Amino acid sequence: MDASDYIAINKALWDEKTHHHMDSEFYNVAAFLQGKSSLNEIELGLLGDVKDKSVLHLQCHFGQDTLSLSRMGANATGVDFSEVSITRARGLNEQLGLDAQFICTDIYELPGKLHQQYDIVFASYGTIGWLPDMQRWAQVVAQFVKPGGKFVFVEFHPVVWMFDYGFKTVEYSYFNKEAIIETNTGSYADRKANISKTEIGWNHSLAEVIQNLLAAGLSISSFQEYDYSPYNCFQNMVAVAPGKYRVSGLEEKLPMLYSLVAKR
Repeated sequence: MDASDYIAINKALWDEKTHHHMDSEFYNVAAFLQGKSSLNEIELGLLGDVKDKSVLHLQCHFGQDTLSLSRMGANATGVDFSEVSITRARGLNEQLGLDAQFICTDIYELPGKLHQQYDIVFASYGTIGWLPDMQRWAQVVAQFVKPGGKFVFVEFHPVVWMFDYGFKTVEYSYFNKEAIIETNTGSYADRKANISKTEIGWNHSLAEVIQNLLAAGLSISSFQEYDYSPYNCFQNMVAVAPGKYRVSGLEEKLPMLYSLVAKR
């Protein structure tokens, strides 16, 4: 399979996933509609007070985090390449009576469709692995950060993506050597979901991410690594505290997340 078709292939996957995710316990849309925020302690601390600030949320899926930011008083805009996800996000926005905006586009094409800058650009949890080119990604991020603004990023650690799904063996390179093409069943949000589609992804080392942000003109003001995930989204995970999960047998040994803040 040609990895150059990754947008169409991954878009079909995420269109399908969205239908299942909206009904999943993982995303708990019912609780969200009743006022529960989808944002976690890590990103809330890095975002700070967003009231009356403009926030661009990249790869927003069906918009829960974007809408959570809107509830906090932000002027929030969410971006995703899945028409199904954006349609659902707009529906939730209307249902909640919020004023978030949503744009359906591949992130690399966003500069041709959006012509303003933001106080905060935000992306989190499972985003860059779907993108092949961190140089282009960093340039897009930097383009939309206002002078004096910041990019807030929380992502799964690249070490996590080296393992097979059961965290038993190292299957993949830490470095971005080639596209990883797989056909998997189910979803992290619903392992029993009737989904079996090909996906194309890439692993991106910490250096690849950080150096490209620096080259794009941003400065790193904060960088942290974490030994837990706020989500029970991988196999063989155990809860070690409310909202904190680690891989069974690798507790406190495996970096699960990292975060950074980059400023213009």
